Amino acid sequence: MWKYVAGVKQPMRDMTDHRKYMTILALDEAEIRSRRAFFKLSDEDLVRLAALRPFAEKVTDGIVEEFYALLLGHPETLKFFGDEATIRRVKSTQRDYFLGLFSGRCDAAYVEDRLRVGAAHERIGLAPKWYLGAYRQYLQLIFDRLYDELKDEAAVREAFGSIQRIVFFDVALAIDTYIAANLDALGRHQAAIRELSTPVIRVYDRVLLLPLVGALDSHRAQQVMESVLLHVVDTQAKCIIIDIAGVPVVDTRVADHLLKTTAAVRLLGAQTILTGITAQVARTMVQLGVDVSTMHTVSRLSDGIELALGIVGKAITAITPGASAAPPASPVPVTPVGTPV
Repeated sequence: MWKYVAGVKQPMRDMTDHRKYMTILALDEAEIRSRRAFFKLSDEDLVRLAALRPFAEKVTDGIVEEFYALLLGHPETLKFFGDEATIRRVKSTQRDYFLGLFSGRCDAAYVEDRLRVGAAHERIGLAPKWYLGAYRQYLQLIFDRLYDELKDEAAVREAFGSIQRIVFFDVALAIDTYIAANLDALGRHQAAIRELSTPVIRVYDRVLLLPLVGALDSHRAQQVMESVLLHVVDTQAKCIIIDIAGVPVVDTRVADHLLKTTAAVRLLGAQTILTGITAQVARTMVQLGVDVSTMHTVSRLSDGIELALGIVGKAITAITPGASAAPPASPVPVTPVGTPV
């Protein structure tokens, strides 16, 4: 289902999004008072806006029609609208929004209603440039109608000043919400990327594999450790294979991260197998004096998987094509590293 807020189509399931931004932006009474003071939106302005309500009701239809003439006349903004029924609905919602400027209030309920605009625009991908351009049109249309209605230049200047202040108050709320929504989405995307950068795979019952690709800095190393420990606990793993074939440089820092992860894994009762060790990496680790005696080390990933299966009491046996499968040989017991024989 869809709903229209300030003339913008959005999914019904997202209608509560704006409420969380009240908390994110700390829009309590003190913050609202602070914003009003900065925009010089006084109680006198609100009284003046309420007195202009009859004027707003008189001109709203014309302003909304000209407002949408701009939006529907530009190819970049036209794509946000569908058929004629959609346009009729958004125009009706826009009339309500316009009249809300002349409600004579600027409290928490008013602010929450305005936050819907920014959340809706971010959700449908409406760039701020179109949003700000639309508000410029809004102000121009209001000014023209005010001048035609009031005639007196001083009265127009006074009334338009109040309208300007509440419009810019609204714009700031919408832009803040737009930015907060983008940062929220960015945070979710970064979390997903971090999850992809440390993919712990279940190879067999109680056997896990972590293929590392790319540089391993301190931040990512912390993510690796957290991901590994979480999966070891959740799966009650006895062994985790860490494959470093995709790590371009193995230096003291990388080795230290691996040793710390291994130590943490051992505290949970599991063992670590390090695979993907090239001749160059082996030489570098020896030259650096890295002590890897607390973990199993093998060159190839396939050897690491075979070793891991042995640790959990399983073995890989070859089957001759066309021959009946013979019972597998008893697995060779593997003594955990660091355990007295």
